[in-house]
Amino acid sequence: MARYSAFLGRRVEVQYRAGDILLPASGTFVADSGRSIFLEQNFEQRGQHKHFRWEIPYQYLVRIEEKPDSGASANGISAGATPKAAPETPVASKPDDQPLGAVAAASAGGAPTLLPLPPRPKTA
Repeated sequence: MARYSAFLGRRVEVQYRAGDILLPASGTFVADSGRSIFLEQNFEQRGQHKHFRWEIPYQYLVRIEEKPDSGASANGISAGATPKAAPETPVASKPDDQPLGAVAAASAGGAPTLLPLPPRPKTA
């Protein structure tokens, strides 16, 4: 039985597992075989029309959600609102702010910092 058939013909955003990493995919949900879902994306690159289709097996799906149409987010209103918001939020640093290294480490998302490796022993 097709679990995700309610998404047929809709724009979706999917997160799926590939080994140890999670990958995003977005496109039009075109098919559900009962074992896999199929996403399709049509675009133009360097003047050529391209067609891309994903097959993602159910067991690798992590998240699937409907995405609003790309036409709604590509209108001129949202692009015009972004420059107005930028001057209102100054980026000047204050003396009581954290040092740059601490800010960079905090923004790393919990990734461990790199530690220097000891020199390797010389072999004869």
